[in-house]
Amino acid sequence: MDVAVTLCKLLNRHAVVPVLLLLCATVACPVTAQTTLRVGVYENTPKIFLDGDGRIGGMFGELLTEIAQREAWQIEPVPCQWNECLQMLESGTLDIMPDVAYIPERAQRFDFHRNEALLSWSQLYERDGLGLFSLLDLDGLRLAVLRGSIQQRYLMELAENFDLAVEWVWVDSLAAAFQAVASGLSDAAVANHFYGDMMAFEHGLQRTPIMFQPSRLYFAVPAGRHADLLAVIDTYLDQWKTDESSPYYDLLRRWSIEPDAALPVVVWWLIGILALALLGATLFAILLRFKVAEKTQSLTASETRLNTILNSVDAHIYIKDYKLRYQYANRKVCDFFGMSLDDIVGKKDSDFFDEKTCALLEQNDLQVIRHGERVADEEASILVRNQQQHDFLSIKIPLRNPDNSIYALCGISTDISELKQIRDQLHQLAFFDSLTGLPNRRLVLDRLDHAMAGRNKTGYEGALLFLDLDDFKVINDTLGHDAGDQLLQMFARRLERGLLSTDTVGRLGADEFVLIVEDIAVNAEDSLVRVRDMADILRRQLNQPFDLAGVDYVCAVSIGIAMFSDAKDGDVEALLKAADLALNAAKTEGNSVCFFNPEMQIEVTRRTRIETALRKALAGDNLDLHLQPQVDAEGRVFSMEALLRWHDPQMGQVAPSDFIPVAETCGLIVPLGEWVLATACEMLADWKKDPVLSTLTLAVNISPRQFHHADFVDHILKCLERNQVDGARLELEVTEGLLIENVDVTVEKMDRLRERGIRFSLDDFGTGYASLGYLKRLPLSQLKIDQSFVRDLLLDPNDEAIVRTILALGSSLDLRVLAEGVETLALAERLREMGCQYFQGYYFSRPQPESYWRGQWPSPLAGSTAELHSQR
Repeated sequence: MDVAVTLCKLLNRHAVVPVLLLLCATVACPVTAQTTLRVGVYENTPKIFLDGDGRIGGMFGELLTEIAQREAWQIEPVPCQWNECLQMLESGTLDIMPDVAYIPERAQRFDFHRNEALLSWSQLYERDGLGLFSLLDLDGLRLAVLRGSIQQRYLMELAENFDLAVEWVWVDSLAAAFQAVASGLSDAAVANHFYGDMMAFEHGLQRTPIMFQPSRLYFAVPAGRHADLLAVIDTYLDQWKTDESSPYYDLLRRWSIEPDAALPVVVWWLIGILALALLGATLFAILLRFKVAEKTQSLTASETRLNTILNSVDAHIYIKDYKLRYQYANRKVCDFFGMSLDDIVGKKDSDFFDEKTCALLEQNDLQVIRHGERVADEEASILVRNQQQHDFLSIKIPLRNPDNSIYALCGISTDISELKQIRDQLHQLAFFDSLTGLPNRRLVLDRLDHAMAGRNKTGYEGALLFLDLDDFKVINDTLGHDAGDQLLQMFARRLERGLLSTDTVGRLGADEFVLIVEDIAVNAEDSLVRVRDMADILRRQLNQPFDLAGVDYVCAVSIGIAMFSDAKDGDVEALLKAADLALNAAKTEGNSVCFFNPEMQIEVTRRTRIETALRKALAGDNLDLHLQPQVDAEGRVFSMEALLRWHDPQMGQVAPSDFIPVAETCGLIVPLGEWVLATACEMLADWKKDPVLSTLTLAVNISPRQFHHADFVDHILKCLERNQVDGARLELEVTEGLLIENVDVTVEKMDRLRERGIRFSLDDFGTGYASLGYLKRLPLSQLKIDQSFVRDLLLDPNDEAIVRTILALGSSLDLRVLAEGVETLALAERLREMGCQYFQGYYFSRPQPESYWRGQWPSPLAGSTAELHSQR
């Protein structure tokens, strides 16, 4: 029989007997003979209810009654609604409550036993003809939900996350939920599948393919009470569950849903834990079953459609014959084995898994094939081809011939490896190396994985450094293993010095150590330089002698570096290999530092060359200041901005965008800024002799690091005094970045300089962090609109709105506002129409040497300003 028909007939024949059990809890109150138990009872047929004689019934009720009879307990049923029952249990009015799903929030209010009693899941039931296919179809509908149930929180969070407009109809019982749908007060209702499958027909409701929240069900007691009661329940469950003839299995068989009473649920149970795509696929399979039953001539087309569905779901679905040979496997199984369907058919588990895995799988499979049992179990599987372990939650059911004989089994397995790893890791204590106390490989890999995930969110570069002690074996061979262990311990302590809280240092094994550096910089070039400098410092520190029992030992260290960006798509294994390759190259060179990417090494070399040449330029005569005019609306030049330029004999003209970042990362930005200030003051002193230049202000850019330098204010005052320059002729342009660092200190420095007449301009305004509160506190005289807003002013309404806002803000704070990056007449005219009175940009002039401007007066900008005036 072909696959589609087999699966469809399977779906039409079988139902689930969920057999999952109870959790542990500690209890303080003993249970003795003649104990009277007040048992909360709410209507949830067939699990719990009160019969016509007022006795507790249902699967949970009769299970408790069976135990009570053997223990001579007296049961006092206490009828209540669900939410009321939970409140009474928490207050101690009830001694025990059956049919309670375990969730962490309830574990804080109640105690549960160890062995779960039953497995259930939630199902949606709809009025006739509604046609719900997924939870997303609830948008705009009314949904009846039991108040205080686990479905309440789950569905409300889902509706909020997917922005679904669900009208909630809160009820106090499941019967009320179904009545609300039947009476037209609600479009659909939520219930556990036991109650729903039994009562849907009675209320004229239809079951939908929408399943969610598989739950383990228990007896619950008030927190801190009745520990002995729970222990007794666990004792009986432990005994009865191993005996198929026990009262436990008798009750399950008695209360299980008949095959013709509802659609099969074994596949529903598994598919209920899959993604939305799986839910839709399962619905289509059920519809396909009816189509096959009604129209046998379309078997071939139906098989093709079913295979398409089975290949699209995120679960491993397969069929094995009576000899446990694979007869069918969906695409997920084929991908898992790395083989085609044709290659899989006819093979056994021993062709794919190790011996231990095969023994477990065979045990479960034989229970299905020989005894016709439905098996739900966690299965740990180790593939032979890669020795990787995968953990599955598997459901296996028998496939029967028309004469009810078993000819095969169908398995549906969901990979729960990741969830199980998380659970297992919570119980692991061995995260640190016993010798050095550093994180071991496992913790290092975990942190590396998190670090790379963090980079994807923040955009900050990170690095992985592998460190190796050259010739470590010599220590073990000459001084002994104790000395080698001592060296490793001292090496680890020295390696930990100076690390940031976000850095991780660990030991991978033997003499190999690792360092994870996070959040280095957004800019790749800056990151490379900083990592290189860190590695050089580390190597110098680690190369210092170690005292081994009175003997100084110098330990040569090789360091291999891989940047996070070296690993495509955040592949941790690829990053580890890259760092290892870099370490091998470093060891080959001997006691050196090597980057994984040769291009990165080239970039580091380039920046090192720039740094070396820049240091020489500071000491020589290769730096110069070019001046760019700042003009008012009348075209008059009122100030000049001094811009640093560098011409190197070997490299030629070096752009500021190339050497300024290098200066910032290598510590040259402060001496570079001091050179600019000193040169600017000398220039102002020379301007005093010129009747035009002496009226101009000279603006100088100040970096945040330079501003926060301890000698910043004194250096400026000394420059003014040395050149006998009026401070009113000097304007300092600062960025928004320094305004959020030590605001009080910033204000104090600015006030000291303002007392000498120096004015401050806020550069690149609108791109940083300045707030109105900061602007009001700082002694500013000018705001400069960043050119990124000016560039597209004529095209982007957002930029125009930002410019208008800055102009209005400047006016309200009585600050001059200057627009940077004015490159065309149209921009200049538009800015003037918007109320801007001060401009700077290529339209007026590019930066030129001072000598150029001396020959341009008295009308250096005659062409551009005349053009501007002609537009008025």
